[in-house]
Amino acid sequence: MERRKFTSGLVLGSCGLGVWAWAGSAQALSLSEGDAASGIRAALERGAVSAVSLLGRPDGFLANPKVHIPLPGFLNEAARFLKATGQQRRVDELETSLNRAAEAAVPEAKTLLVSAVKGMSVEDAKGILSGGDNSVTEFFVGKTREPLGVRFLPIVKRATEKVSLVDKYNAVAGKAASFGLLKAQDANIHTYVTEKALDGLFLMIGEEERKIRENPVATGSAILKKVFGSLK
Repeated sequence: MERRKFTSGLVLGSCGLGVWAWAGSAQALSLSEGDAASGIRAALERGAVSAVSLLGRPDGFLANPKVHIPLPGFLNEAARFLKATGQQRRVDELETSLNRAAEAAVPEAKTLLVSAVKGMSVEDAKGILSGGDNSVTEFFVGKTREPLGVRFLPIVKRATEKVSLVDKYNAVAGKAASFGLLKAQDANIHTYVTEKALDGLFLMIGEEERKIRENPVATGSAILKKVFGSLK
């Protein structure tokens, strides 16, 4: 069904209550600012909490092909050689540790994501409601990616330092990056895992956002049904 668009203007009623007006049908529907903001906050919090729950547990990254973290760049190809020379266990151990580190870091995101929701402005809500299908995800990326990276990094370091191959990885990867064989941000395993963990988190938030937009009734939330159902 074709998505109806909200007008970009903020219409003021006679009592001074702002609404986002939705036009384009025989029976026009409007949402109060309160309804719209409540619906957006509910969607943001639901998506964030669900994504953290899915990823921040054993096998949340390791067993999920959508977010599984492989060895980066040329090392992923070199792993075939290493396995052929009897290094299968160590290669598998390293790749597993990358994913376990991400799984350990993700729960740290919950507090910051929820805080971003609570601090959402009316303009933020308006932009999300009238934006594209990934506007919720974009909101979180803009508000939380940088501070989440700061929180994730030390957790990733602690988790990956348990694997002896990490130091060798950093040494080899640093040399490879200097020859242009590996992206600079991937030359350090801790930075690489942190960025991949964030990518996976926002990807899953996007998945949850898509579910809400496609079937708000299934959420069991009256306010999500009212707000996102009006977009159908």
